[in-house]
Amino acid sequence: MVTDLVSQYRRLGRQDGARALNYMRLRQAMLATLESGDLQPGQMLPGERELAQRLALSRVTVRKAIAGLVDDGVLIQRHGAGTFVAERIVKSFSRLTGFTDDLRARGLKPRVRFLDRQTGVATPAETLALHLSPGARVVRLRRLRFAGNTPLALEDTSVPQAVLHDPKQVRQSLYDTLEKLGCRPVRALQRLRAVALDAAQAKLLDLPPGSPALAIERRAFLADGRVVEFTSSIYRGDAYDFVAELHAESTA
Repeated sequence: MVTDLVSQYRRLGRQDGARALNYMRLRQAMLATLESGDLQPGQMLPGERELAQRLALSRVTVRKAIAGLVDDGVLIQRHGAGTFVAERIVKSFSRLTGFTDDLRARGLKPRVRFLDRQTGVATPAETLALHLSPGARVVRLRRLRFAGNTPLALEDTSVPQAVLHDPKQVRQSLYDTLEKLGCRPVRALQRLRAVALDAAQAKLLDLPPGSPALAIERRAFLADGRVVEFTSSIYRGDAYDFVAELHAESTA
């Protein structure tokens, strides 16, 4: 694994002409090694000293690269044991990101299978959630989301057709498409609850019926307050940890 990491680091150095900071290049090399499969979930990384020696870097540089990947949930550190590739995906509720963004940040390869793509008149629930007028039309996407070949989430999304005209405009990432249209959301409201997978959901996610899962409902907003997305998602309970940063109210 160290040999592959050294090769990735040197390759990136040749590509960027040594412009990138060493810790950023090391971080990119670690992500590339993970995506290639040379680093596996649960695998232990060599110690800082060994990595520093093999890469001809300072331990401070190695420590900074590792710390950034720990913050992103790609790596985990166990006191007295070392640093390991995370076996679960850690998703923060403090940042507005899409599924593709989350996997790319962790060096994983996102993939999508469209189960349905259509347009139609908004249902009463969609009208209410998207703040639409009666009779307005929406684009609907039903997607099975993967990391590599592993199914991780089932998503049902509705977007006003005034924003997204054709469901086939979305190739993989809805947020990438909305960004190209100048309509990427800037904030969202989310609700999370624990559920058990029914038979149909379990089959799609390759799990036994009744397996624990997390149901998330998201409404995402543009800067002018318009609702641009209404998504109901089912995430595998064995693959995700959701975290939120909390702050105490000021008592001054």
